[in-house]
This record gives sequence, structure tokens and C-alpha cells, in this order.
Amino acid sequence: MPVAIITGASKGLGRALAGALAARGWDLVLDARGAEPLKEAAEAVAGHGTRVTALPGDVADAGHRAGLLAAARALGGADLLVSNASALGAEPLVRLAELPLEGLRRALEVNVVAALGLVQEALPLLRESAAGAVITVSSDAAAEAYGTWGGYGASKAALDQLAAVLGTEEPWLRVWAVDPGDMATDLYTAAVPDDDDPRPAPATVVPAFLRLLDERPASGRYAAASPAQGR
Repeated sequence: MPVAIITGASKGLGRALAGALAARGWDLVLDARGAEPLKEAAEAVAGHGTRVTALPGDVADAGHRAGLLAAARALGGADLLVSNASALGAEPLVRLAELPLEGLRRALEVNVVAALGLVQEALPLLRESAAGAVITVSSDAAAEAYGTWGGYGASKAALDQLAAVLGTEEPWLRVWAVDPGDMATDLYTAAVPDDDDPRPAPATVVPAFLRLLDERPASGRYAAASPAQGR
């Protein structure tokens, strides 16, 4: 069975992707900060012979990241790493003039530093896989200038660059930075709590992620709305 590590897997896109991979027979290592929601998510996606290890914790904690990799080793290795866990920097989002620097540091630590740390931990296992891949979950805020999204967008832009360089340095590995587009998630609600416009469910973008795994295009940045086209 292939093994995937998915961070931020208790809700939203992470949980939806975990369910889709479990249905395809993947074994999973799932992470989130909330222990109870993560337990519920793990129980929901388990079945059909799928093995699921759920480890609550903070990806910014090096010890927790090491634990995720130890869990993957126990399942037989790592074929896919999905860096989905994210921090906004402020909840709700605020203009740059008001953005707490500690909030920006937190966004950079979770969205960039921790993602790289997890890649560094995972590389030995990914190198052993016949089809090793890394997916970093990006945002259109990484490429567009939206008011109040500056800190979060800057962190995602930095993550995009790390993914691009990783793809260059590790040509045997597929590294895809994926912009999922607008989704109805708790993260978006926390970011813009007064916005009640309907948005697509995270499950609607999961097929784009699965196509990347099936077709294995070149490393690069992709939009879920048009996964065949790099951005």
C-alpha cells in the first residue's frame, strides 16, 4: 500500500483528500492540532483495509514532525507528503498596517518553515519510493494582491518558491504547489467571518489533486480549476 502524510487533515481539504486516498487503498498518517476532530476524521476515513495513524500536534514542533515520519516508517515508508496545515497570521485578517508581527511570524513558521522541515524529514523515505511526490497547498493570495491577505499571501508565496526550488533540486521527485481556489472551510471563515457568500465544498477540488497523482505532470504550480496547466 502507498503511504501518504497529510497535515491539517481533521477538516476541510485535508480531510476530503484523506478520504479520497483511503478509498484508493492508501495508508495514511494524519496530523492536526485538535485531537478530537482528528480522531473523528481518522475514524471516518478508515476502512477497506486502510491503515490510519492520527497524531495530534503542531507542525511547527520539530518533535511532532519527527513523530509523523516515524509513523510513516511504521506503515512502510512515504510516497506522498501533503503540506496542508496553515496559519493565517491574524483572525480575522487585517491590513498590513495592523498585522501583528508575531502573527506574521506564526504564519511563516507554520506555512513555510514547518513545511520545509517536514520535507527534510521525509526526503529519505520519499527517495525510496518509486513515485515520490510532495504537494504544497498554495493560494491565489500568493500570486495576487488582495487587501488584508498580505501576511498569509506572503507566506504562501514563500512556500511556492520553496516548492519550485525543491522540484529543481530533486528532479526524481514530483513537487506540485496547488492553488485549490475558493473553498468553504473553517480557515476562510476565520479569515473573513463576515463573508457569507456560498463557496464550493473542499471535496469538489479533490479530483484535481488525484489527477496530479494519476498523470504525474512536471513539478510546478497548478490551479485546481485547471490542473493540466502550470501557473
